[in-house]
Amino acid sequence: MLKALAFNCSLKSSSSAETSSTEALLSQLISQLHRNGVETEVVRAVDHDIKPGTDHDMGNGDAWPAIRAKLLAADIVVIATPIWLGQPSSVAKRVLERIDAFIEELDEKNRMPTFGKVGLVAVVGNEDGAHHVAAEIYQAMNDLGFSLAPTAVTYWVGEAMTGKEYSEFKKPPEKVALASAMAASATAHLAKLLRANPYPGSAK
Repeated sequence: MLKALAFNCSLKSSSSAETSSTEALLSQLISQLHRNGVETEVVRAVDHDIKPGTDHDMGNGDAWPAIRAKLLAADIVVIATPIWLGQPSSVAKRVLERIDAFIEELDEKNRMPTFGKVGLVAVVGNEDGAHHVAAEIYQAMNDLGFSLAPTAVTYWVGEAMTGKEYSEFKKPPEKVALASAMAASATAHLAKLLRANPYPGSAK
């Protein structure tokens, strides 16, 4: 069975009384991954002491080493983020910065440990910018060795400067549900292909 590690990069902790819209959209995406034979674990990043930096272990109780081990065991890595100031959340950026350490960890064929892993993105907010946020994460994940399937993002953006939250929907809007289903299906398909046929890398 394929395994996914999903980072919920909401600014709200799990102890918050408010429902996170990021969590709502991510849970729907995870349901679609399950339908495609993908077992998924969620890491709510803000609940963990992920220290700033670009090393595998920043010391002083850094939570990243244990999370990194889960990432290495996953076939798919999901970054789910709200939109803040038209950008991915600071929490999402922190997670990507810690993955950056893999750039210095190449094998004999110049492959990062993330080669063969597939990236997937979920974006939610009540302001414009979902495509921009997805593009930032796409580029970061590609730089970090992840592959991206076609339509590898699901998102919802409400009307700007209103109080409407995605978590208020009783069920996902039709277009969002379709995007989640397509993203999950394509990502699982690519992950299966790459597991069976790893990237060859290149000679030093």
